[in-house]
Amino acid sequence: MAAAPREPGRLPAEATAFIGRAAELEALTALLGRSRLVTVTGPGGVGKSRLALRAAARLAPDFPDGTRLADLAPVRDPLLLGPAVRAALDPTGRLPLAERRVLLVLDGCEHLVDACAELVDSLLRAAPGLRVLATSRQSLRAAGEHLLPLAPLPVEPGGGGADSEAMRLFADRAAAARPGFRLAGANRAGVALLCRRLDGLPLALELAAGRLRGLSVEQLLARLDDRFRLLTGGGRTAPSRHRTMRTAIGWSHELCTMQERLLWARLSVFAGDFDLDAAEYVCGGHGLDLDDVLALLDSLADKSVLERHDGEPARFRMLDTLRDYGGHWLRAGDDHRRLLRRHRDWYLGVATWGEVEWFGPRQAETAERTRLAHPNLRAALEFSLAEPGEEQPALTLAGALWYFWLGTGLLGEGRHWLDRALARAPEATEARAKALWITGHLATLQGDPARARPALERCHRQALATGDRRALAHAVHRQGCAALIGDDPARAAELLDEALRHYTALGELDTHVLMAMAELALAHLFLGDGPGAAAWAERVRQTCETHGEQWAHAYGLYTLAHARRQSGESRAARGFARDSIRLTHPLGDPLGLALAMDLLALLATEDPAPDPYEARVLQGAAHRLWTALGTPFLGSRTFRGPHRTCEQRARAALTAQQYEEAFRLGTRLDLDTAVHRALNT
Repeated sequence: MAAAPREPGRLPAEATAFIGRAAELEALTALLGRSRLVTVTGPGGVGKSRLALRAAARLAPDFPDGTRLADLAPVRDPLLLGPAVRAALDPTGRLPLAERRVLLVLDGCEHLVDACAELVDSLLRAAPGLRVLATSRQSLRAAGEHLLPLAPLPVEPGGGGADSEAMRLFADRAAAARPGFRLAGANRAGVALLCRRLDGLPLALELAAGRLRGLSVEQLLARLDDRFRLLTGGGRTAPSRHRTMRTAIGWSHELCTMQERLLWARLSVFAGDFDLDAAEYVCGGHGLDLDDVLALLDSLADKSVLERHDGEPARFRMLDTLRDYGGHWLRAGDDHRRLLRRHRDWYLGVATWGEVEWFGPRQAETAERTRLAHPNLRAALEFSLAEPGEEQPALTLAGALWYFWLGTGLLGEGRHWLDRALARAPEATEARAKALWITGHLATLQGDPARARPALERCHRQALATGDRRALAHAVHRQGCAALIGDDPARAAELLDEALRHYTALGELDTHVLMAMAELALAHLFLGDGPGAAAWAERVRQTCETHGEQWAHAYGLYTLAHARRQSGESRAARGFARDSIRLTHPLGDPLGLALAMDLLALLATEDPAPDPYEARVLQGAAHRLWTALGTPFLGSRTFRGPHRTCEQRARAALTAQQYEEAFRLGTRLDLDTAVHRALNT
């Protein structure tokens, strides 16, 4: 016997489990408690309808005259909007709306926003007991409207490593498509990656889960480069625009003007966040008036094609699924390579300006700006390495980012890009010499002397052959640093002293010069020359304070802490170690933090007020930083010394259980908590 058709206007029962969205549901019900018009906005497939219907069902007891649904997807003519809504509100046409307390859900307003805004305004004025909950990819901009922008499901694990909401949704829908499927050790990492690559979009996750009838998770991941071909096959009873990912996104595309579509396509060259200046430079011109870009960005954000993030400057972002859709249209035209080159040029400028600003008081801001640009910098490097004739810009870009690779602990990634660029560009240019000393220095810090030594020697030889005095100074400097980390402080002192003479002859004073001074101070310290070490470290401190430099300053303070400890001034040493951490933390340099935290752990075992348990906690926190870097203590016996001494003292003072417990506690601390703890030790 066939089921009776659902009465028009009634809320449908849920056919699948409602997963996650607890915070959004609370926020939406609270908004409806104080506003008569709330619109849930967001891109196609993000789950606006599902959230609205769940909120309406929860609020049903507050509306004695009913909660009603008007599905507007089938309504194409604005003239038919009024009859469709009236039919949903009162199929019999007998009850006066003005006297009723009703919650009306208007689902899918984006193609009728103007007509919806007018109708809602007139309904709310005529019916004091009416509240309206709308879903739309674009705000209605009606009087009294409150917006609830709905983001995709979280893709990162929750507290205690719990599966993300996106993973839970995928697993639930996957179990329906392939009975017996569940998240387990064998597939959990693959599902997590799948959820990240699908932006946590519920529709994309459900369509991908349906593909498990014939594919494995690994096969799904392998086919995501053509996600629109893969993400099809939605349920036969689903709305037509939700049966494939292409139609879900294509619906938004149809609602855009020609200029909005053009900008959408051009913005697809960005990876991650971008700001107005970047969008204007990269996308303006060639049929898109520069003065129109801001208004078009605002319009695309209003239509949920872009996410806008407040800040200074305000930033925009496009989900990868929408970016791929725009990229399809961009690649179909003749503008693709020109846009990619414009994009690369902009981010080459970002990197070059960051290199200039690194010496001075704006280091933390420079690090954060570069961190935000990181996905786009990767895209720019990838383009330059893949495009014939762009090898030198690739070297220049990878080399200009030395401060980012070194200052934020991205040693392996820096080597990846530099080594690829060096392989593509064998000509003896200044950019190549710079890339050689940077990759050699990165290899040194990773404890890889077998790769570091040849790169630095090649840079040295090229600098002598071409008369490149700046490259020579840098090559000698980094050879000195390699000797220091390689436990040869006497050779390090010779080379670093020579490098400083080269820098002086060039008239240079910058972060490199100050780091050479700090490293020379350490060489003197490891040779047993405490006064010489303190003198060089003090010079670093004074120069950094004059110029507002923080990064080299932190290493100079670390050296001062070492020197004060060696001279028996434990209290002063603790102060310098804490100051080093205080300066390094905003920059996000895990190497500087790990060194200072390990030294502070040792100092915590000494007078005044030794605390071996806390010392062991700090060692655990430092261990987590070293693990992220890859090579503990740079592979150096000398730099490992404070850690070993602290270990021995803590082991002698604590029970075996306390010793292990404190270390485990330290390894579980997040970075901010670990830093706060260190600063209060």
